[in-house]
Amino acid sequence: MRRTTSVLLSLSALVAVTGLAVPAAVAAPVAERPAAPAGWEAVDASELARVTDGAEARRAPRAAAEPELLALQSVRNNRYVATEVNYPAPNTGVQRARSAEFGGSWEGFAFEWDEASQTYALRSLANNRYVAVEKNYTGSAQNVLRARSTSVGGWERFVLYYNESLDRYALQSTLNGLFVTMENGYTGSLQYALRARSAEITGSWEEFVLYGIA
Repeated sequence: MRRTTSVLLSLSALVAVTGLAVPAAVAAPVAERPAAPAGWEAVDASELARVTDGAEARRAPRAAAEPELLALQSVRNNRYVATEVNYPAPNTGVQRARSAEFGGSWEGFAFEWDEASQTYALRSLANNRYVAVEKNYTGSAQNVLRARSTSVGGWERFVLYYNESLDRYALQSTLNGLFVTMENGYTGSLQYALRARSAEITGSWEEFVLYGIA
């Protein structure tokens, strides 16, 4: 399986977060994985490691159990997903595809694999919190993604899919079974917000490119 290796992004701006203690992840119960969409296949930890295959000589080797450090770029608007740590409550830590380039921890994530549930938890390197789907939010913010959790449960679990012909990725929330979409048509503070709200992968709204962080 081919994996995107387009750019090896600098981790120099992430020094400030390396001393933070990683919250203990709680394994989610084993559940039947939803059927993969046509043309897409689920990606496990060993397959995801191939994202940075072409750059292993330029980075220190890491233990197999360590998560992949990645940046996500929306195919819809070509912007990197950032954690809005300075947003006031209730949107503190909301995920938005708004950065024109990778600038550091705001755009970095650790993809932590759970073998039992065959899912990933995404830990933001900006605030060391796990990304959750806000199912109980209402209106246009319902199911928005926020980096706000110190542990992992069903709200923080995602299935990662890859389409080889498109060379793109998609995320599906295990909380509601819906795919993560970038809200390109929103205005205001939630413009470009990520929400788990699509029943299918319909196009660039649900598609992302992954980049390894060096």
